[in-house]
Amino acid sequence: MASPPNPQPIGSPDPNDNLPLVLVHRLPQFTTTFNHWLQPHFRILEPSDPSFSIRSKTVRALFCMGPTPVNSETLDQFPSVECVVGTSAGIDHIDLAECNRRRVMVTNAGDAFSEDVADYAVGLLIDVLRRVSAADRFVRGGLWAVNGEYPLGSKVGGKRIGIVGLGSIGSMVAKRLEPFGCIIAYNSRRKKLNVPFPYYSTVQDLATNSDALILCCSLTSETRHLINKDVMMALGKKGVVINVGRGALVDEKELVEFLVQGEIAGAGLDVFEDEPNVPKELFGLDNVVLSPHKAVTTPESIERLRKAIVGNLDAFFANKPLLSQVKFE
Repeated sequence: MASPPNPQPIGSPDPNDNLPLVLVHRLPQFTTTFNHWLQPHFRILEPSDPSFSIRSKTVRALFCMGPTPVNSETLDQFPSVECVVGTSAGIDHIDLAECNRRRVMVTNAGDAFSEDVADYAVGLLIDVLRRVSAADRFVRGGLWAVNGEYPLGSKVGGKRIGIVGLGSIGSMVAKRLEPFGCIIAYNSRRKKLNVPFPYYSTVQDLATNSDALILCCSLTSETRHLINKDVMMALGKKGVVINVGRGALVDEKELVEFLVQGEIAGAGLDVFEDEPNVPKELFGLDNVVLSPHKAVTTPESIERLRKAIVGNLDAFFANKPLLSQVKFE
């Protein structure tokens, strides 16, 4: 009979004490945990830890889960933090100006979600134009036999697509739509070098010259309600809005009004201003496709996120370049 392993002597140091310490920062209602990703590589510090009040004053790396705010109060509470490692592509919940002032580095998900979000954006565009989801409801509701032919959708090929935010996601959207024969143009903070697509310095000018707008940009104070009444009027009655960025990029009340009144042709929305609350006026509109903020989520993107998170933390503690560091303006 094999003898049991020798117990660790009382008072001996915990082997994990040699691992770098990472503070997990998350909203109480945020139940998803990535601790199983971190534990093989790092010591985890959470508010439930008996030593939290002491160790939190000296921790150097803060792991920010989802949209948990990081602001001046957060950094005051954890004064030794030198690096904030985020789990999302968007960083509107992090006060970048304050981090920059305190010389705190920030990382996000980088390109972990870009391919999947780009796929989803194209899927929403096709769905809205070709009325795929509405046609599915038509058949399932037994209306084909009763009402006969279903209304025609609109061709994807040849459409003028205005991409708002030609970063990683926006560039991948363009790459996917070019083979359809779509005509791509874009708006970003500045004109991109070595990009063949026409650039419009204002979103309103882009809308005037587009059949559909696809929103891929970050949410900032400058981009909040970027898609407003004037932009939707410029887009016109045949125009479509696809949003895979952030809900508040769009003036949601105006969007609902334009859709209900038929002042734009349709919308594909993965994000909303007050999630998970969605305007009820949209539920009965067959020209609107709704999605519960899931454009980013596939098993493959989650694995890429894991690699980005662990890689950024490893790089920080090894004093090496971070994998997806956010550049301060």
